[in-house]
Amino acid sequence: MSEMITADLVDLDLSAQTKDAAARALAERMVAKGRVTDLDGFLADVAAREAQMPTGLDGGIGIPHCRSEHVTEPTLAFGRSAAGIDFGAADGPADLIFLIAAPAGADDAHLTILSALARQLMNDEFTAALRAVGDAETAAALIRGDEAPATDDSAVASAAASAEAAAGTSDSDGGARPFRIVAVTSCPTGIAHTYMAAEALENAGREAGVELVVEPQGSAGFTRLDPAVIAAADGVIFAHDVPVREKERFAGKPTVDVGVKAGINKPAQLIADVRGKAERGESSAPATGGTPVERAGESGDSYGTKLRKWLMTGVSYMVPFVAAGGLLLALGFAIGGWEINKAPSVMEHFSWTQVDSWGALLFQIGGVAFGFLIPVLAGYIAYGMADRPGLVPGFVGGMIASNIAAGFLGGLVAGLLAGGIVLAIQKIKIPPVLRGIMPVVVIPLISSLIVGFLMFVVVGKPIAEAQKGMTDWLSGLSGTNAIFLGILLGLMMCFDLGGPVNKVAYAFATAGIAVQDPSDAAMKVMAAVMAAGMVPPLGMALATVVRKKLFTPAEQENGKAAWVLGASFISEGAIPFAAADPLRVIPASMAGGAVTGALSMAFGATLRAPHGGIFVVPLIGSPFLYLIAIAAGTCVTTALVIVLKSMRKPAAGATAAESPEDTVATPAKKEPVAA
Repeated sequence: MSEMITADLVDLDLSAQTKDAAARALAERMVAKGRVTDLDGFLADVAAREAQMPTGLDGGIGIPHCRSEHVTEPTLAFGRSAAGIDFGAADGPADLIFLIAAPAGADDAHLTILSALARQLMNDEFTAALRAVGDAETAAALIRGDEAPATDDSAVASAAASAEAAAGTSDSDGGARPFRIVAVTSCPTGIAHTYMAAEALENAGREAGVELVVEPQGSAGFTRLDPAVIAAADGVIFAHDVPVREKERFAGKPTVDVGVKAGINKPAQLIADVRGKAERGESSAPATGGTPVERAGESGDSYGTKLRKWLMTGVSYMVPFVAAGGLLLALGFAIGGWEINKAPSVMEHFSWTQVDSWGALLFQIGGVAFGFLIPVLAGYIAYGMADRPGLVPGFVGGMIASNIAAGFLGGLVAGLLAGGIVLAIQKIKIPPVLRGIMPVVVIPLISSLIVGFLMFVVVGKPIAEAQKGMTDWLSGLSGTNAIFLGILLGLMMCFDLGGPVNKVAYAFATAGIAVQDPSDAAMKVMAAVMAAGMVPPLGMALATVVRKKLFTPAEQENGKAAWVLGASFISEGAIPFAAADPLRVIPASMAGGAVTGALSMAFGATLRAPHGGIFVVPLIGSPFLYLIAIAAGTCVTTALVIVLKSMRKPAAGATAAESPEDTVATPAKKEPVAA
């Protein structure tokens, strides 16, 4: 750790009163040493990490940390505060503050060193020595380990011994053996809390006379516990804030599942809890690997949240088919003309020298790709609900929905039916002799039969009629009604920037053109959706140019990338701005998107391609007016966000771009999916 901290990076008389001020004071030392290239950008990353979860720990420790592109090499700064600084710990302010800066691409060796420091923070002798040290040079030496009173070597040795004991101890000698626990720790950054929780659990295990082995899943990767160790364990502890990787390895054992801070602050209680579950015979880990949604580490989600995730699973797998198939169809039209959909099969007629043949080839490949849309949507909704057993009935139900013209709505219903039926079948008690053929024969056969019956005989026809009614309604829209639809779609596209609401509008539009001869109204809807989705990043990019001082240096850099992302129809390009200032950026984006959607519908712009942004302008009907609609919405977003940001009150002593409340806010939790 000799290169990570020096006396210049130690402040034993830290005078800061707040955690933001403390981070700035320590970060300024890093800047002076050339370890950080952009102070504000780095502090924005620190604050974003802090917003995910406070970094204060019991025992008077604050450990703000982050990965950042503004860090040149792994660096640690240490400050000691006489008054104490609130970092959100339950037991009060922190007097020992460690600021850890890791480059975005830090190598495993450096991350291992930082994780070793995190383990040392759980050593009372180490923290006591830091509180008593009288000069910066000695403090730096203690932290580096040159004069450390204790290192984590004993903990590592103990963990290894525990692993060996767990793997080799047997009850065959008739003697009593210790209770055995395996644990997994992980945190969003994977640098500090992951390893501090591991150390705390190991220490508590030794004190309790328990054989406890931890698998820290950190940024530098992780070493999987020996399957024999897991098999011999009597209980499992998950202390994590990000999904546990390969969680199914621990299935069928008494399990305590908590956040990573609980692993740091109350390890003894967690050990007692898992022992209590084992004594009561409780097995809280699933008997199987769990569904994809459950494996995401969100087992406490409400049904409504799970339903949204199931639907988004299907949409996320469908989007690549939409992009590939739709663009191929559009290119086929561009090369071969609008009559290319009537061309004979290229298997019967293809000429290497004829442009029309190439247009027909592209169109027909795109048509095949588009044919997968509804089956893939249904199949992966069922997959999100019931894992691989849901794929077969989901695809079967989706293909039926496609064949009977039930469309997008039919795919949604088929996927939900398939997943629900598989889950119901899995709850039936099956004789052991039949369990081996259940996932391969019985479940696919029975679930496909039931889904097929329901789609063909019961729900398929009403859904198909509803889909036809919606299509006819769209085709009949004109004038004011069409403009109102454009406003609604524009608002939805810009509300959560690639999130579920955005995807509902996008899926609605792509479903309308997912046929070989879409209606003019459906192509107008597609045009309005794409135009509105381009506005948020373009509006933010323009705002960073027009009023540069209203944005932090990091946001100004993001603005450069937002030009390209917006032009490419990637709404997520505005997420960095929305995460930092949602109350101003999101309303401004929605206003611009609504204007663009309304104008696009009013101008009668049409679009056959479901993706591509300005790169598919040649395929747009009324392209000049379409670009005017995008430009108008962009200007509205830019003007509104500038007005809203200009109205804010900067904190005392800060410029508008440095106001703490506006530099970084709690990031929106979402999974970006390219619009």
